[in-house]
Amino acid sequence: MLNPKFVDMLRCLEDRAAPLEIADAALLASVNQAIAARQLKNRAGQVLDRPLEGCLVRQDRALAYPIVDGIPRMIVDEAIGLEALMAK
Repeated sequence: MLNPKFVDMLRCLEDRAAPLEIADAALLASVNQAIAARQLKNRAGQVLDRPLEGCLVRQDRALAYPIVDGIPRMIVDEAIGLEALMAK
């Protein structure tokens, strides 16, 4: 798991200001359910096809950065828009 002090230093790369936090279990379950239904895309437009082990979520809950093999993928094109997920 990521060190909370490390996570506290991270900011969203899209807006360069919003703090990030580790997604709670409920949000991660919702994200993975949407991935299983092939309903989520990353900012590059690729449909996600593998469940996430975790993600870092922007404070407004509109964007998430996947965590792969314990490493946050802090790349804007790999960020996942959660707007559609939050509208449910």
